[in-house]
Amino acid sequence: MTLQVCEIFASIQGEGRSQGRPCTFVRLAGCPLRCRWCDTGYAREGGEAWSSARVLRRVEELGLPRVEITGGEPLVQGGTAALAGDLLDAGFRVLCETSGAFDIAVLPGGVRRIMDLKAPGSGESGRILWANVDHLTEDDDVKLVLSDRRDYEWAVGVIRDHDLERRCSVLLGAARPLLDPAELAAWILEDRLDVRLQIQLHTVLWPGVDRGR
Repeated sequence: MTLQVCEIFASIQGEGRSQGRPCTFVRLAGCPLRCRWCDTGYAREGGEAWSSARVLRRVEELGLPRVEITGGEPLVQGGTAALAGDLLDAGFRVLCETSGAFDIAVLPGGVRRIMDLKAPGSGESGRILWANVDHLTEDDDVKLVLSDRRDYEWAVGVIRDHDLERRCSVLLGAARPLLDPAELAAWILEDRLDVRLQIQLHTVLWPGVDRGR
């Protein structure tokens, strides 16, 4: 089994419940979405063919207990679920970040799924596979990146209509520079949402660095 790999690197987890923790990132290539504020456009195509065994060896060499499979859109590749299983079997804590446009149920139990639901401002909200919500558990995260008040009101509707605060951890982030995080924080407080405000830690630590962060 081979996968198209964009890059593998050790860094500090910049988002989600594991924010601040050392983590190895396995960034797979390929994504059919074209989000307006995508910051990993270089991973949409191309990549290098790696076997799952080679990926595992590289992850072991980097020596961190936590691994995130990301992209691109990792679930566009048929071998991603098997890779996640191999990493779990090797004793790693495994996360997988996906757009929610593909079936998350293919991932083996034990993987923390981070579903980045695309708000209308991204231009890709029509790609959401809403059946994925039924698969979410308290071990999973839903991330919503927002660009304006309209996106925020859409997010509130999604959170309440799908009872996301009860189902899983919910993270709201501002698409910089389109939305000020302080303004988003004020809206969250006003509506008394039980969510986590998310600011990308890696962009604070390494401003201007586009890859391998």
